Amino acid sequence: MTTTKWKIDPVHSEIGFKVRHMMLTNVSGQFLDFEGSLHQSDGSFDAAEISFTGEVGSLTTGNADRDAHLLSVDFFDTEQFPKMAFISKSFTKISDVEFLLKGDFTLHGVTKAVRLQAEFEGVNDDPWGNTRAGFNFSGKLNRKDWGLTWNSLLETGGVMVGEEVILNIQLQFIKT
Repeated sequence: MTTTKWKIDPVHSEIGFKVRHMMLTNVSGQFLDFEGSLHQSDGSFDAAEISFTGEVGSLTTGNADRDAHLLSVDFFDTEQFPKMAFISKSFTKISDVEFLLKGDFTLHGVTKAVRLQAEFEGVNDDPWGNTRAGFNFSGKLNRKDWGLTWNSLLETGGVMVGEEVILNIQLQFIKT
C-alpha cells in the first residue's frame, strides 16, 4: 500500500467560525496560526487520515477588545489552554465530491468527538510544480461541550452569545 503525505498550506487555508451575538447577528472569526497533514493510501482520499494543531491565541474577530475577552479566562483561557487539536477517526467518501469526517477535537482541555461534512474541491498543479488538493469542511458545535460557558443575560430576554458555533474550514493541502 502506497501512502501519500500532504501538508496544510496555511497561507491558502482558513479555520473560521460564526457565533450568534445578542440573538441578532453572527460574529465571525478565524484562527491564523495552524498546521496539519493528510495521509492518503493508494491515491484515494477515502479513509485518509487528517490532523491539525493550532494556536488558540491566534484568534481574530477583527475587534481587539472582543478578541482580548475571547482569549481571557471567560472563554478560551489561552494562558492555560494555548493549543487546539484535531485527529481524524474516519474520512468516508459519500460521492465524488462529498465526504464525512469524524474525529476527536481538543479545545480548552476537553476532547470530544465531532462530525464534519467535507466537500472535495479537486487537485491541481501549481506553476512551481507542487500538487495541491482542496477541501471545504463545515459543521456545528455546541461551545458549552468544551467548557466555554460564559454568557450574559440580555434585558430584553435571551443571551449575549449563542451556544451553537458554525464552522467553516477551507484547507488547501500540498503534496510532500
